[in-house]
Amino acid sequence: MARKIIFRLIIFIGGFSFIAGVSLFAYAYFTVGIPNPNDYVNSQATIIQYSNGTEIGRIGSENRTIVPFAKIPLNLRHAVLAAEDRSFYTNHAFSVMGIARAALNNLRGGSLQGGSTITQQYAKTAFLTPERSIQRKIKELVISIKLESQLSKDQIFENYLNTIYFGRGSYGVETASEQYFNRTVNKLTLAQSAVLASILNSPGNYDPSYSKDNADRLKARFAYVIKGMVKDGWITQEVANKTKFPAVRDRVTAGSLSGPKGHIIARAQLELNALGFTDEQLMIGGLIVRTTLDQKAQQAAVDAVDKQTPKKAPADLHVGLVAIRPGTGEIIALYGGKDYLVRQLSDATQSIALAGSTFKPFALIAALEKAIPLTSIWNGDSPQTFDDAGKPYPVSNYGNEQWGQINLLKATAHSVNTIYVPLGIEVGPDKVVDVARRAGIPESVAMMPTPSVVLGPASPHVIDVAAAYATFAAQGVYAKPFLINQVQGPNKGVLYQARPQGQEVFTKDVMADLTYALGEVVRSGTATYGTAGLGRPAAGKTGTSEQNASAWFSGYTPQLAASVAFFRNTASETLNGIGGLSAVTGGTFPAKVWTAFMKGALAGEPKMSFPKPVHIGGKDPIVMTSPTLEPLPSESATPTLASETPTTSPSATPTP
Repeated sequence: MARKIIFRLIIFIGGFSFIAGVSLFAYAYFTVGIPNPNDYVNSQATIIQYSNGTEIGRIGSENRTIVPFAKIPLNLRHAVLAAEDRSFYTNHAFSVMGIARAALNNLRGGSLQGGSTITQQYAKTAFLTPERSIQRKIKELVISIKLESQLSKDQIFENYLNTIYFGRGSYGVETASEQYFNRTVNKLTLAQSAVLASILNSPGNYDPSYSKDNADRLKARFAYVIKGMVKDGWITQEVANKTKFPAVRDRVTAGSLSGPKGHIIARAQLELNALGFTDEQLMIGGLIVRTTLDQKAQQAAVDAVDKQTPKKAPADLHVGLVAIRPGTGEIIALYGGKDYLVRQLSDATQSIALAGSTFKPFALIAALEKAIPLTSIWNGDSPQTFDDAGKPYPVSNYGNEQWGQINLLKATAHSVNTIYVPLGIEVGPDKVVDVARRAGIPESVAMMPTPSVVLGPASPHVIDVAAAYATFAAQGVYAKPFLINQVQGPNKGVLYQARPQGQEVFTKDVMADLTYALGEVVRSGTATYGTAGLGRPAAGKTGTSEQNASAWFSGYTPQLAASVAFFRNTASETLNGIGGLSAVTGGTFPAKVWTAFMKGALAGEPKMSFPKPVHIGGKDPIVMTSPTLEPLPSESATPTLASETPTTSPSATPTP
């Protein structure tokens, strides 16, 4: 026996130092024991927590049911053997040829592999981490050898069938049977058994619910398994010919993903993957993930959307909310939708909507950086026509409202289009785009440097806009938004710790004047109605796209920034009429949701003040000349992108 072990070891270590390899193997053989198989149970789920340690939900949670070997159908056992290890009952703990091939591949610079037997797969799945290293492979071999010396083949196979991962959060043949065929394992047909045996090799490549390519691959592997069962005499060719590929149940998402929290868990999983944690680690690694989410703030977000959104709204009305701590990028609250099981696309981080006038602050920042003061006087008449690369660009105010000669501060408060378009032309549309990028609008959001850019024809995610307004709240410091604060292993060791890094992208003076102007939006402008009753200093901007296809309110206090967006499935559908309002603008439902959220999230927090304005460019009025063209005959009948001044008075507006 010892000589056989040494012989296999020589093949495995290949070009490695023989003496070092033997020493390492010998040390492992005498120090590595077989862990208790009963320890590999439901505690292996990854737990997602709020910042205070309260559990939000789990990834891979408690989806395993142990069944005795006698209740596992013979057809399923044979199908698994045909798929994974046809000589299991006659071979040794590990495959000599498989290890030799893996060693040769490793020596050639390929990835670390292993020609795994069922015993090896069980050892790796039940007792080891998914790391890919020589040390882990040696442990796998040692455990495999010791398993076969202490357990019968049936016992190893039984444990394997009760622990192997089948995808869809299912471990073991019992839960896999329920997930894929909605029946217990002892009721599986031959065809269904062959499907499960095919999937376990790589659920991500074979689960047909993911893609048509997966379905095609599964059918090919199904045929391979059936052919293998015939070859080894487990079924006849006649039975094989009659065995047709069965219908597979649609994917059933785990209950822990129901409601708004499902979007949190899905976002956490995406971020964890980006940090290098694989799905397999998340499913069986027993990780503890501490997020940045504040439990009180998250509940405030859910309550605000539930209470302030119209009850009789169309089914395709979407509401997204993201709140970020200024200067750190920590996501404090995230509302991606009412029920993840109904709609998996997050309206906070994945859906997009026309930005509307939420982009006007970028033009204002560019103006302040050019020393154009808030006291500068502009022509707010409507409509006006401007030059767009040699083509006339007609612009109207909301409802074609006439503002006459007003300063930039008032134009900001009332979101006057016919002032902000020439402002963007004056500073340069490319400069407006540059400011937006610095603030936090990512390159993935397309922005064209044209006069219309200030009116928000771009389509960002809610999290993008929230990040930009968090930059304003942090007095010009941008920090990338993130949800994962810390990851601990099953032994409580820290595997990852976030280290927020802010970058100053705007000066404090520019931010002080910007905040003063956006404070006017709340004090006396388009958001006055929706933000009434907040009870603390705030600044923000309403945003309404053309034809009221989307409506936003994005704002901040010194402690917290948040963005709220209302939109429907396509930009061709209007929000008007929802909740009894003839015109749904950013100052209505979005502002009311934002206000309700802020009141709940900041309850008990001190009321803080913003820095005083510094009056860049001076306090004296400066009359600016708008670069208008001659009016077009049809302009008066051509309203373009909307401002947000509500046409319905607060007293006549139904309470959402």
